[in-house]
Amino acid sequence: MPNLNESSLEQFALDLFQSLGWEYVFGPEIAPDAGKNNFGVAKRKSFEDVLLFDILETRLKLINPQIPNEAINDAIKTISHLPNHFPNLMSNNEAFHRLLTEGIRVTYRKNGEEKGDIVTIIDFSNPDNNDLIAVNQFTVVENNINKRPDIVLFVNGIPLAVFELKNPAIENATIKSAYNQMQTYKQTIPSLFSYNEIVVISDGLEAKIGSLSAGYDRFTAWKSMDGTHEAPHKVNQLEVLIKGLFNKDTFLDFLRFFIVFDKSKTEDESGQTIVKLTKKFQPIINTML
Repeated sequence: MPNLNESSLEQFALDLFQSLGWEYVFGPEIAPDAGKNNFGVAKRKSFEDVLLFDILETRLKLINPQIPNEAINDAIKTISHLPNHFPNLMSNNEAFHRLLTEGIRVTYRKNGEEKGDIVTIIDFSNPDNNDLIAVNQFTVVENNINKRPDIVLFVNGIPLAVFELKNPAIENATIKSAYNQMQTYKQTIPSLFSYNEIVVISDGLEAKIGSLSAGYDRFTAWKSMDGTHEAPHKVNQLEVLIKGLFNKDTFLDFLRFFIVFDKSKTEDESGQTIVKLTKKFQPIINTML
């Protein structure tokens, strides 16, 4: 573990991702105002874009070779229009999770007949068919508000995880302040979080994961690097979390099988029924969460 400051903590995390097979991309290199880059990743057309459209299109065509291009384009429109589809962030997020795990229904004409099919977003059976990218300093502008999360993880061009890292050398830069910063992101750049599956907060000493709807008390440490044994306490928590959860196989299994949404009903003072939507993680085994 390097000397603890925010930039070295960020680099430490990025090095871990690369060791697990994630491609690293520096956010400003793919920004709309950037020049040519050598990453092989298309530049964003706008800072409002939270999807990497060229990668998304390429991967959907690769994973779904039987689907015509026009139907692939329809699926991309479904994904890209999602942040404006429902009146609140959690409803959008639930709808996206369903698309992620079940696929997108499309119709197209073939040999004069209308056919129905499903466009798969992630190839869960063949992890290597997916494009995994870790981007740091990814600037998002929404409603003229500019925010830049520390690390965003993209799978097939879709931002599925967001990391906020704080400098432990600064007294008020705690893991709780990382959580508070994440709440600000959710309020100011909600389009990024319509697609979010995992939130990670760390101050270099502690590292915890939580869902989009989780309160601070629901964030928890990841305990195992190999999925079987609890990691020694001397190993940094961020390293345990990244190696244990964000290797390709575990991460894709977690997305597919261990994220659930719960609806609960309550009544307000006027007797009106209120439905609360909560996103939860189900423990894989006791040594993991």
